[in-house]
Parts: sequence; C-alpha cells; structure tokens
Amino acid sequence: MSKLRIGVVGLGIGRHHITGYKSHPNADVVAIADPDADRLRSIGDEHHIPARFASYEEMLAAEKLDVVSVCTPNKFHMPATVAALEAGCHVLCEKPMAMNTGEARRMLDAAKKARKRLMINFSYRFTEQSWALKHLVDTGILGDVYFARTIWHRRRGLPGFGGWFGQKALSGGGPLIDLGVHRLDLALWLMGYPKPVWVMGSTYDPIGSALSKEQGKAFDVEDLAVGLVKFENGATLEVEASWAANVKEKELMETRLFGTKAGLVQHNVNETYQFEAEVYLEREGCQYDMKLHPPVPAVKSSMYHFADSIVHNKPHTATGDEGLIVMELLDAIYESARTGAPIKI
Repeated sequence: MSKLRIGVVGLGIGRHHITGYKSHPNADVVAIADPDADRLRSIGDEHHIPARFASYEEMLAAEKLDVVSVCTPNKFHMPATVAALEAGCHVLCEKPMAMNTGEARRMLDAAKKARKRLMINFSYRFTEQSWALKHLVDTGILGDVYFARTIWHRRRGLPGFGGWFGQKALSGGGPLIDLGVHRLDLALWLMGYPKPVWVMGSTYDPIGSALSKEQGKAFDVEDLAVGLVKFENGATLEVEASWAANVKEKELMETRLFGTKAGLVQHNVNETYQFEAEVYLEREGCQYDMKLHPPVPAVKSSMYHFADSIVHNKPHTATGDEGLIVMELLDAIYESARTGAPIKI
C-alpha cells in the first residue's frame, strides 16, 4: 500500500511527532507548519521535508494529507483539529485535548461527522511500564479498584516562564492542564475509565505569582492544583499537579491504585523520566512484592501506534471520547476551585 501522507502543525513538541512517525514503514511526513520561520527551516532541513508552511490553513489548502498531528499551543488545538478533520484527515492532537469541554465536544463531533479518527496524545501510556501494567491489570489481578492517587510535582519547573504556558488565554490553565492531564489519564486508563459523578478541587499560585511580580513576566494560572474525583462505582481518585512546590524532588511522578486483591505503583526513578513499576499482593496469608524487571518488551510511540492503527484498520487507544472525559474532569476541578463547591459531572 502507499504510505500515509502526514502533516505536523507546530514544531515544538511536534518535532518528536516527526521522529515517531518516521519509525513506521508506512508513514511519511511530507508537510510541516509553524509560524517560526527559523524553526520551520531548521526542522524541515533536518528531516528533509519539502512542503513547509507558516500556518495549518495554508498546509491543508495546498497538500492532500491522510493524517495531521496538532502540536500547537492549547488555544489552537480545537480550530486546527476541526480544520484537519474537515479536510478529510485523521488527527493526533497533543494533550490537553482542548481549552475546555465545549471545544473538546466540537472536536469529537467533527471527527464523527467526517468519519475520521481522533486520538489524543496521552503519551505516558506509551512507556514499557505503563503498557505492562495495563495488560496485568486487565487480567483482574487487582480485584476491584476502590482508590487511586496520581501526582506530578515539580520543585521549580515553570515551563517557558513568561510565555504561553503561564497565560490562561493561551493555555487554559497551569500544571493541572499541562502535567496533571498525563497522570489523570494514566490512572483512569488503568482503572478502566469508570464514570465520574462529582469532583472537588483547589488551585494555588503563591510561588508563580510572586515570581511573575519579581520578574515582570506574564503569569495568571495556578502553580499547584489538587482534585478529588468520585466515580459511579464508588471508587475515588486523587490528582495533584504542580510546577512549583516546596518538595524534595525536582520531578516527582507517581500513580498508585488500591484494589481489593492487590495494589500497584508506577513512579519515576531518581527524579528522571525513567520509570519503575511494582504490584503488592497477599497470597495464603503472606505479603508479596512483584516488581517489573527489565528487559521489558519495547513499546512503540503514540505516533507509530496511530499510524499502525490506520494502516491495519484496527482500534487505537487514547480516543477522543476519553479525551473528552479528561477535559470534563479538568474543567470541573477548576470550577470547584473557583466556587469552593463540589461539581456534579
């Protein structure tokens, strides 16, 4: 079969999408778009991509594409995704899915109307430890999961301070929508995406706001957020995320699930982006620790997975429907923080 013709919009995180697609034998990145002319030229030259555009509108008008990756600032996820879908393309959109639930619904509706795929890049599913844990959890080893806690804290790690990440009009929020979205999806995925019924949340900005005043830089989002989600099946999930908190670790990522038969943890190692995973269980009155030990079967990137799903006409993970649930929860945490009251889903 002919190779999928792929376009990538936004070449910040988008440069990693190019690499991911290039690993698939039936995928070919033929077009890129970015308003930064220097970045467009540099990445285009590096990957020998001939078609280069200043905007996604120009790219979609000029090129006949099968797949588009949307890797822009959050504010542009919805319009770029809808435009690509309406142009007849499958779309892999970076997280978060959108600025809010309303935009996410519009994206999902556009995908269904166009009969095209919409995948959200929940990339932390695509680690060896996450993939192995998911397969193990799906065997029923945990029993019924009744509580989970999922966190990502940074001691001091405000991304591009003064740039679009810290401006709500461009990002939609702070570390909750940037980091927390990853850990929230990972916990929900391992739990089987139970139906949420209500949410409580709080947000704080003491460190980020003080730094913005000292340095004269724009910053109007939270630097720490916490949420509590109650599900229809009775389970509870706690989520925490921060860009700046007085903790020991530079980077602290951890997801724990507590089940009636066993529990599990996936966490980063030595403040890095490497992970370990363990399962804790009782058998015949004795307590056991089961650790995932390398070598672990390799896991392909989310871009490879998306392309492969299209080529072989098989379901993909991280669907638009799941992305919508995550957006509903993010919105509810922010709304609860604003009102000081629980929010029904």
